[in-house]
Amino acid sequence: MDLAPLSYIHWDVNPNVFPNLEIPKWYGLCWATGVLLAYQGMRYIYKKEGKGLNQLDILATYIMVGTLLGARLGHIIFYDPTYYWHHPIEILPIRLTPSFEFTGLSGLASHGGGIGVFLSIYLYCRKYQESFLQIADRLTIAVALTGAFIRFGNLLNSEMIGVPTNLPWAFVFTSTDNIPRHPAQLYESLFCLFLFALLFSLWKTKADRIRDGFLLGVFLTTLFSFRFVDEFFKINQEPFEDELLLNMGQILSIPFFLTGIILIFRSNRRQNSAFPTPGSGPPGSV
Repeated sequence: MDLAPLSYIHWDVNPNVFPNLEIPKWYGLCWATGVLLAYQGMRYIYKKEGKGLNQLDILATYIMVGTLLGARLGHIIFYDPTYYWHHPIEILPIRLTPSFEFTGLSGLASHGGGIGVFLSIYLYCRKYQESFLQIADRLTIAVALTGAFIRFGNLLNSEMIGVPTNLPWAFVFTSTDNIPRHPAQLYESLFCLFLFALLFSLWKTKADRIRDGFLLGVFLTTLFSFRFVDEFFKINQEPFEDELLLNMGQILSIPFFLTGIILIFRSNRRQNSAFPTPGSGPPGSV
């Protein structure tokens, strides 16, 4: 039955930037834009805090590798391990049957990406003797901004679509069906922008008073609280989730949320380390 009057937003965006070329895709372009802006944001933070930019470049390399590996392996392990057990070549961004195809950055799990980020920061800090919590606190600002662009990329791809609704701002994803649905990707994208503004404001105005781990705790509790709720507005990604009380996105959000709560409470007892206040670095140090 046709449930889509003209008042709804009819979404019919070609996922390819250029109609006759498979690459680049809008999703990949959004990824790249988010990462570039996040890097510029971290440069601003490092300059304000008097830290060397060479180390930022090294950290950025660690995080990019960790994010992509974690997001890809997270999708494989959490959502469809059986398929990839039988089609291991498709762990790579290619498909061989029925013919060779470059699939690009398809099948990425944000929770896996989060785990990859944490592991890459840990490895970086262990090698270069830096504070994990100090680095992670500031990276939350960049991650929130990147997340906004990635979720907007999901919208451009008409993926991760929402459950049916008759609300006036419903989207009709014409490449899927003619049913008005919640734009759950857009909800999360806008929330990430809000979270970016909140974290940046906290760092900008209170960096000399908040303790290590606090920003990370705020990031984890707020983002994954919202992610838990937003999953109610999405259709399940895999059929097995229909049999679960909570879907996989909600289950994976719980440990992140609890970790954030612990960090906030611990930050209130931890001595604030000597990480420079914005603008307090020595002249000419960057």
